[in-house]
Amino acid sequence: MKRPLVGVTGGDRGLPLAWWFTHLALWRSGARALRLSPSRPLPLDDLDAVVISGGDDIDVRLYLPDSPEVAPADPERDRFEIRVLEHLMHRKLPLLGICRGAQLLNVVRGGTLYRDLRPLRRRTSNRRTPLPRKTALVEEDSGLARILGRTRLRINSLHQQAVLELGQGLVPVARDLDDFIQAVEAPEHPFQVGVQWHPEYLPMQREQMNLFRALVRASLEGGEGDDPWVKPASPS
Repeated sequence: MKRPLVGVTGGDRGLPLAWWFTHLALWRSGARALRLSPSRPLPLDDLDAVVISGGDDIDVRLYLPDSPEVAPADPERDRFEIRVLEHLMHRKLPLLGICRGAQLLNVVRGGTLYRDLRPLRRRTSNRRTPLPRKTALVEEDSGLARILGRTRLRINSLHQQAVLELGQGLVPVARDLDDFIQAVEAPEHPFQVGVQWHPEYLPMQREQMNLFRALVRASLEGGEGDDPWVKPASPS
């Protein structure tokens, strides 16, 4: 079977570490990955699924218009990924948002973010690390729980912004021990999920790889009736 093509967005600056980890995770899950950025074309109609990847903070003025002017870390990327999300919002193309990708999905749907939640933490550390040092509690009746196959898992944390007010059509499906939202999904969409952590940096955890496998399953047209919200079997 031909591997589906998954677009992975990112910026043009810095070392594309997240891209290489995401590329590997998608390949292991049965897909081809195509890197997309502000300087690259947007063959969105040729894609079978999209990953909005992690990276720099989102411009505060996108969700708090009256905020004092703060220069965004990567305004070109903000504009580029907003265009991608707006193009995909009402289509059925499977979408996975990772960290800033989950945050931007929420903003494009009309939600807001905590600008910096670090002073608000009480039960968990503010340490930024790709290692799984925090805990996420997943809603039992959520699509995400069916994908992961569990309702409690260890996650990493590389963020200071986070979902505050939910965007239209999104529901919270995972929280950390400080009760901050760690994952959202759109129930009316065949597959639209945002996770606050970085599953691409945790390839040793089967449940994290299940996120990418589920995205690939959702992207396969004319399948055999597989439900992408059900935990997929590990590839042989």
